Amino acid sequence: MPKPPADIDPWTQLRQYTRARVALGRAGHAQKTGDVLAFGLAHAQARDAVHLPLDVTAIDIALQEAGLAARHVHSAAPDRDQYLRRPDLGRRLDAESHEALARARPAQTPDAVFVIADGLSALAAQRHAVPLLRAVLARLADWHIGPVVVARQSRVALGDEIGDLLGARQIVMLIGERPGLSSPDSLGIYLTYDPKPGRTDAQRNCISNVRPEGLLYETAADRLVFLMRGAVALGRSGVELKDDSENSEALPKA
Repeated sequence: MPKPPADIDPWTQLRQYTRARVALGRAGHAQKTGDVLAFGLAHAQARDAVHLPLDVTAIDIALQEAGLAARHVHSAAPDRDQYLRRPDLGRRLDAESHEALARARPAQTPDAVFVIADGLSALAAQRHAVPLLRAVLARLADWHIGPVVVARQSRVALGDEIGDLLGARQIVMLIGERPGLSSPDSLGIYLTYDPKPGRTDAQRNCISNVRPEGLLYETAADRLVFLMRGAVALGRSGVELKDDSENSEALPKA
């Protein structure tokens, strides 16, 4: 028989609205075994996401199916161990990648260049970058888009050098975020107008937690395109560019 309303724990009902660890039970003075095991699994998934390498072949195939070609670059961090120990190396290209991109600068200035980067969760880039990119490009049919760049051992600021070398008006980094204990595959979007080395985080706009269990692709694409058009209208990105996409009329196409 169903419990009478007075005996229903209101905290338990919250679990249908969030993946946060609320309404955990107890056995005596300890947590229940199932909750302890679930926490251990989440911790392992987050740790694995940090170390999982980006499957560039799978990314290439997904991009080809979307009618897109990719250029591959690598940061100055030679491996994952150095990447995690030396964040500064992940913010600049290695010499080979720098030279290759300098030679690949398009004759026509790209309105935007998109970078798919492993960041701290290659799993996020693997799962969500291409579906999100397809949704964004469908909204930017009137823009000239540069080559898609796939970057390994990358930090957010690596996009500044990439965008500068390719002469892009804007750079958009689709990068794996630091895994959480309920979100090992969260994708972040970082937009920088007029990218060049030395840009600060205050000169970027960020959209976070893109994944089916978080911010949906279509919603993220709408917000990003709103910001990209806003950056053109304003002539800059960052703290002065606000995401008013839910409360304002859309900006005119730029």
